[in-house]
Amino acid sequence: MLTARDIMTKEVVSVTTDTSLKELAKIFVETRYSNIPVTDESGVLVGMISETDLIEQQKPLHIPTVMAFFDGVFYLNSEKRFKQEVDRVTATTVGELYRKDPVTCQPETTTRDLAALMSQHKVHLLPVIDNQQMIGVVSRLDLIKVMES
Repeated sequence: MLTARDIMTKEVVSVTTDTSLKELAKIFVETRYSNIPVTDESGVLVGMISETDLIEQQKPLHIPTVMAFFDGVFYLNSEKRFKQEVDRVTATTVGELYRKDPVTCQPETTTRDLAALMSQHKVHLLPVIDNQQMIGVVSRLDLIKVMES
């Protein structure tokens, strides 16, 4: 059975946490990728960012409903959630928007297990990690190409 090592893309396009969202948008357009790994300054995988993350950053900010009671103001929605929303709409770099703790796989992961991981975690791209280094990525299209053969 084929493994991640057999079907992965070795030339990985990635961004860092310091990449501007404007540059990220340009990379999405130029590469036509919908998900990109995020690395730290030393090249270690720290997360993933997707076109959806970038699109959702543009959603309007929902102002929470508040209620004044005596001298206090009470949020009817979560104050924490509102802060997260403000952080989202004011983000300017990948580091402020990316998803941490990405789902990854090993080079020996079989195509059947890759499909299960993608389906279970609802992800479209799996970084392939060997000795804590990203050596490639497997996309849904890579799996579909295997089915075609």
